[in-house]
This record gives sequence, C-alpha cells and structure tokens, in this order.
Amino acid sequence: MTAKVRPLSITLLACLYIALGAIGFVAHFGEIRAENAFRYDGIWIEVVEVLAIVSGAFMLRGHNWARWLAIAWMAFHVVLSAFGALHELAIHAVFCAVIVWLLFRPDARQYFRGVSP
Repeated sequence: MTAKVRPLSITLLACLYIALGAIGFVAHFGEIRAENAFRYDGIWIEVVEVLAIVSGAFMLRGHNWARWLAIAWMAFHVVLSAFGALHELAIHAVFCAVIVWLLFRPDARQYFRGVSP
C-alpha cells in the first residue's frame, strides 16, 4: 500500500482555513460575554470559525467530507456577503470559485479518494 500524495494546493488551502479559523476565533472571542453568550450571535461566529479549523485539519488528513465542509463554509460567506456591499459579494464569490476549482482538480480528487498517483 502506497501513501497518498497531498497536492501542494490542498496543503496551502487547508493551512489557510486553519489560520483564518484560528485568527477569527481569537478576534471574536472577546465579543462573547457569559451573561448573554447564547443570545448573542458571537457564539455562532465562534462555531463557524471552529468549522474552518476542523475543515482545514481534516483536509490535511485527506477526508472527503472536509473538502465539502470547506466549500460550504465559503458558500456561507458568499450568502452573508450578499446582504452587504457588492464588492464584498464579488470578492467572496471569486474566492469560492477558486476554492472549488482547487478542491476538484484531478490531483485533489485523487487525494480525497485515497488513490495514489
């Protein structure tokens, strides 16, 4: 049995998800107060940041569901940005398209299927 070879693009993307999730988690953590943690949107922001970290970590391990979580995470941001400025929507949509392209290139499909090149 040969080991799977992780494409560099997947490594970089997964590390980016981990970094963005960790930075976002730390940046928004101060917004949560014990007295209103469950009434405040801050707890849900933290959940979304943890999902980015989980997605990145498990993409590094080659789990197929993690790439779908990564796409869902970015698509969620596209939907959220639709309620804001048009340039934010455009930027998020371009990032989402690039991420989908990276995650479904032939080498990435092989990696997530567990097939050695």
